[in-house]
Amino acid sequence: MIPDPSKDRAPKLPPAYRLVQLDEVDSTNSEAKRRAAQGAEDGTLIWARRQTGAYGRQGQPWSGGGGDLFFSLITRPDCRLAEAAQLSFISAVALGDAVGSVAPPLIEVTYKWPNDVLFNGRKGAGILLESKGDDAGGLEWLVIGIGVNIASFPTETRFPATSLQFEGCPASVGAVDLLEAFSRHFLSRVNSWLEDGFAPGRQAWLRHAHGLSEEIEVRLPRETFTGRFEGLDSQGALRLVLADGSERSVAAGEVYFPDGG
Repeated sequence: MIPDPSKDRAPKLPPAYRLVQLDEVDSTNSEAKRRAAQGAEDGTLIWARRQTGAYGRQGQPWSGGGGDLFFSLITRPDCRLAEAAQLSFISAVALGDAVGSVAPPLIEVTYKWPNDVLFNGRKGAGILLESKGDDAGGLEWLVIGIGVNIASFPTETRFPATSLQFEGCPASVGAVDLLEAFSRHFLSRVNSWLEDGFAPGRQAWLRHAHGLSEEIEVRLPRETFTGRFEGLDSQGALRLVLADGSERSVAAGEVYFPDGG
């Protein structure tokens, strides 16, 4: 196990956050959902050194080792449930901001639709949103789960993975440093989202979008098709131009790029 250089230092987060620090948990998202259901406040952040049952999209296991970063944030924005999905893109951009502030410039950060953050073209972080809505379509709570490969990464994955240290980030940059940086940048990005809507965050995401203007394959439960990745619509759905020139939006699905991703 690679030690976290900052393991003995407690994170210093802005006052908007309420840090819950755990040595071990089944999953930070599971713990955050339990606490959200019990009334935990907006800004409650669950950070664990180790997870025993972590998972990603569609319940797929999430692999992470010592020195990596796993945390989940409970948020309660006043918005419709459908709008809350935009926070996946806002979180990705905030994480990109954070990596840029602590890692050397040789690490290029890009965003892969719908919820991955890439380091030099390989997956270095994943984002998972889980929520509870009310009967009127409003949002009761949203949990934003983030896992970042800092010191280690899985080798048997469909899309190539990597870690910050593998890409050249010094070992002196640890989970605490990245968590502190994310907390600052997310606060700025989410306040912009609340005040100005999705457009600024959408544009920030698109400036560093992986595969933009390339031909991609989309796999849905009952359909597979290809098209040119033209961007995001106003809600964050994938915009594609098909071979016949028509446009199509995809709100959820598996995306595969020419580079094998």
